[in-house]
Amino acid sequence: MEALKSGSDVLFILLGGIMVLAMHSGFAFLELGTVRKKSQVNALVKILTDFSVSTLAYFFVGYSLAYGVNFFSGAETLLAKNGFELTKFFFLLTFAAAIPAIVSGGIAERARFYPQLAATFLIVAFIYPFFEGIAWNQAFGIQAWLKATYGEEFHDFAGSVVVHAMGGWIALPAVLLLGARYGRYTREGRVSAHPPSSIPFLALGAWILTVGWFGFNVMSAQTIDKISGLVAINSLMAMVGGTLVAMVAGRNDPGFVHNGPLAGLVAVCAGSDLMHPMGALVVGGVAGGLFVVMFTLTQNRWKIDDVLGVWPLHGLCGAWGGIAAGIFGSKALGGVGGVAFMPQLLMTGLAITIALVGSTVVYGLLKSTVGLRLDQEQEYSGADLSIHKITATPERETNW
Repeated sequence: MEALKSGSDVLFILLGGIMVLAMHSGFAFLELGTVRKKSQVNALVKILTDFSVSTLAYFFVGYSLAYGVNFFSGAETLLAKNGFELTKFFFLLTFAAAIPAIVSGGIAERARFYPQLAATFLIVAFIYPFFEGIAWNQAFGIQAWLKATYGEEFHDFAGSVVVHAMGGWIALPAVLLLGARYGRYTREGRVSAHPPSSIPFLALGAWILTVGWFGFNVMSAQTIDKISGLVAINSLMAMVGGTLVAMVAGRNDPGFVHNGPLAGLVAVCAGSDLMHPMGALVVGGVAGGLFVVMFTLTQNRWKIDDVLGVWPLHGLCGAWGGIAAGIFGSKALGGVGGVAFMPQLLMTGLAITIALVGSTVVYGLLKSTVGLRLDQEQEYSGADLSIHKITATPERETNW
């Protein structure tokens, strides 16, 4: 029976890892559809290469930093429990690699290729696992202190704060250090619209992410005996709430409609195992509205050129989700309980602080040494031609 249990756990978490791996194609197509045509190839290449660099960073450094486990032993040792520790690494790697995928959307169309890969390595090796270890592996005794002080630990079942808020707040300094795309904002204060290049590809990316999210959330149980149908239904309700509120608040704009479910799903990750489905609907709905309002503010009033709106979508909705778990997870609001408001608030604040400081150091160092940004001519030509020497739809054959 023990062998059957360990084998089932390996299959369970492996399927979750595969579903979250598929989400990275969603990141790629969401970015491809949102950027201008001259940066579509770059969007596709970045997501794949960022994932590959993230794998090396997390395998050799990050996973060990977060969990104190390394793989520098013989394959026979690694096969223990049907290789469960290896598949757990794969599952959590797909979470870690979401950080540079999130950042990629914010800095699209004007970031240099290799400096961004260097930033990916540093973030996934050191910054992300530093907080991951605190939240999910009792590092530095912070969770124990919260438990002793407030009666409960910080709870983040599937990463509203650990993954999404961290990713969004890491992206913000990168976006600010890069500056807006040339021509986006005029000296007279006008905003030049850069509409999505392909609504169908944007929608495809959003759908892939939405479907994969049910692996992201449900499989965060990590072992099959802890699987919960409540997580699946709460994810569904938050997705629906985010979609409908974003549709109304965004006046049926397809970009907002397709980011609405993502906002809801970002927010429900933390408390998806605790909330009542009606609470999840509210949490997702608030997230959908929050995204529309804050995306509009950042782009039009504050003139922050966050191309895919990753700071409002992941940073703010993720932070809201972490705090919301402490509200809607309580028994008074129909939740399971076992969660308190102050640990959620304090740890969300700590995540934001670590993300901002770490990102500023990494991107600031790269900007001052090798530079982060394409020059004006390269950006005008587009990241596709400047970096990859080909566009998504070449208009003529090369003369051999």
